[in-house]
Amino acid sequence: MKGINFDFNNMFSFNVGGENGVDEKELSALSYSVNEAHNHLSRVLSDKSSRVKIGLEWTRLPFQDAKTVRDIQKLGDEIAGKYENVVSLGIGGSYLGLKAAQDALCPPYYNDFAGVRKKRPRVYFEGNNLDPDTLSVLLKNLNPKKTFVIVISKSGETTETKTAFITVREWLKKGAGKHYGRQIFAITDPESGSLRSEVDAEQRQDALSFRNSSLMKGVGGRFSELNMGLLHLAVTGVKIGDVLKGAADMHKACTRQELSSNPAYMYAALHTILYRMKGKDIAIIMPFCETLKSTADWYIQMLAESLGKKYARKVKKLPDGSEQWANDEGRAVNVGRTPISARGTNDLHSIQQNNIEGMNNKAVTFIRVGKFRSEIKVPAGNGILSGKKFSGLIGLAQEATEWALVRESRPNCTIIVPEISAYYWGGLIYFFEMATAFEGELLDINAFDQPGVEGYKNYMYYKLGKPGLNKAVAEEIRKNPLVKNPKFII
Repeated sequence: MKGINFDFNNMFSFNVGGENGVDEKELSALSYSVNEAHNHLSRVLSDKSSRVKIGLEWTRLPFQDAKTVRDIQKLGDEIAGKYENVVSLGIGGSYLGLKAAQDALCPPYYNDFAGVRKKRPRVYFEGNNLDPDTLSVLLKNLNPKKTFVIVISKSGETTETKTAFITVREWLKKGAGKHYGRQIFAITDPESGSLRSEVDAEQRQDALSFRNSSLMKGVGGRFSELNMGLLHLAVTGVKIGDVLKGAADMHKACTRQELSSNPAYMYAALHTILYRMKGKDIAIIMPFCETLKSTADWYIQMLAESLGKKYARKVKKLPDGSEQWANDEGRAVNVGRTPISARGTNDLHSIQQNNIEGMNNKAVTFIRVGKFRSEIKVPAGNGILSGKKFSGLIGLAQEATEWALVRESRPNCTIIVPEISAYYWGGLIYFFEMATAFEGELLDINAFDQPGVEGYKNYMYYKLGKPGLNKAVAEEIRKNPLVKNPKFII
């Protein structure tokens, strides 16, 4: 993609030594696996049935038709023109992607100052935890008649979002009157689930109530920002078409077969070698830009849920030529790098100490911004800082951090973004999505499921007495209770 560059000099042995860096021979030795992974991924991406079954339909999101984009943009403008506040309810990708977009593409302190919002509503995120303090304070201080609610949930059953929605819906009903449902927009499964049932029931009574759109089949939550996140972008005044164009251009760059010209493949290949051969199992992502910290947090979910897997992948060819993936329970692999988000320069005074002198088991990814939206110069008469631009100082700090890591033989790389615009942000998140998908190919695991997330959900459902819980799951929980010995509680 023109403009975004991937600098991986500091991943190589000529900078950080053979014990901690990639040798070009090692990269060349991976070329067969890279070509096999590319060919397999290309076959799957070319077949819609496979894309939907496996969860790769997100690769088509950058290419949505112009009418869809116009309709969503229009709806966002309508909501923004009528309401002072929007409460967005969702968890996982239904929260992290939206928060990343808002922090990156809206001005800093967006909710705090009317002037920077440019007549757009404040946007608050809830339904992503079960802490009673946050939601209670929010609802006590918002006017329900001036608040619009967006709820995002495929099934409608995820406890955090469902609990918040029940509470917020009742708050709206009491405060906004009998047509409260006209202040609710649901993004959910097109056919099934409790939220879809509620939406359909409300719509039968009032066509203007519980307006809704569908989550696309074959698009998992953490890969769905360019599906379920579009209305949020429109509400805040971001041009959806620019985000999609950035993602589409990055798609072209990240589907090239040649490793040397594909930034996503190169990112995945280098990290795979460092992880499998050099013991770099901690992945630190550190943007030197305050507004990209939430994007780093979004990537944490992307990497952790996609690549942290117990079992290898079993690929099954179906009679129609499409593929279906399953976990090969005969091959336990327990793979996946552990991601940590940080930000420069703040965390140079905390986690950087461990990066430099702690265990050499990390690879650091920096994000460097070429041009910021605004600029500040240090006033004259302040020594070596006099006349220095803040943007220059943060750039120097990032360069200095690279140098310090290299001196201690610590591998690192830098993604260079010309500026934080809708176009470049769309390209940035798509880069991370494709890099994650390709790393999953190289590890031979299913990067598009998340069975490990179900454990805590099932335990909660069992304790809450949810009807229909799988009998085998319920029996496992019953037979294996938590053991708490008072001796070990001080």
